[in-house]
Amino acid sequence: MAVPQRFDGKTVLVTGAGTGFGAEIAVRAAREGADVAVHYRSSRAGAERTAARIEEAGRKAFLVAADIAEWDHIKRMADEVWDHFGHVDAVVNNVGDVAREQMSWRDITEESIDHVLAVDVKGTMLCTHEFGARLLAQGGGAIVNIGSTVVVRGSARAPQYAAAKYGVIGLTKSYAHAFAPTVRVNVFAPGFIETEATLGRRDWQSGRGETLRANTPLGRIPGPAELAGAALFLATEDAAHVTGGFLIADGGYNMVGA
Repeated sequence: MAVPQRFDGKTVLVTGAGTGFGAEIAVRAAREGADVAVHYRSSRAGAERTAARIEEAGRKAFLVAADIAEWDHIKRMADEVWDHFGHVDAVVNNVGDVAREQMSWRDITEESIDHVLAVDVKGTMLCTHEFGARLLAQGGGAIVNIGSTVVVRGSARAPQYAAAKYGVIGLTKSYAHAFAPTVRVNVFAPGFIETEATLGRRDWQSGRGETLRANTPLGRIPGPAELAGAALFLATEDAAHVTGGFLIADGGYNMVGA
């Protein structure tokens, strides 16, 4: 199926692009005309596969490794990407930890709380701060922070994950104010996504997936590729008057409105 060329001649940076949703966002950006900076922390092999798919789409890929919970790593990554491409038009801060192995609030640990908050809140904030400063200096750009519809209902399974994604909304609105009118900052909030990691979860395999499909008006849980274009919408010119926003794509499961 033909895709729009919304990023023709542009450069997009995607964090956590070695696997899952981040990989599909990076590849979709390339299919829409972008050269792509592919960030990873430990999944070098996955990042190389993503880069190969980007190059198959006829675009350039640049791999960069960093731990986004470390400010020095983020500064170095930003320097490397800007040095390589000369400019960046859009950033998608996709990295996040959902505490996937935790099946109940009773299983929460202090280590898990610290890690999820460090990655989802601190990491997203550092990326927004450092990349946003460079976008401001170059005269424009857009940032999309990947949130979650967990903020609508909360999570009895992993309260630390819900708390972290609320934090992403707060930092997004704050930087949307700080960077306006030059740089736009928004949240894209998918519902459940059938990534490999999700499909491998014990609760998913024991019937949760079927229950969620039955309760979703559109009747399915999408794979990551189906949502990549919607996430990138917030970085396009069609969203030029959208900042500090929160876009939900959950098949109608939550039906959030006024």
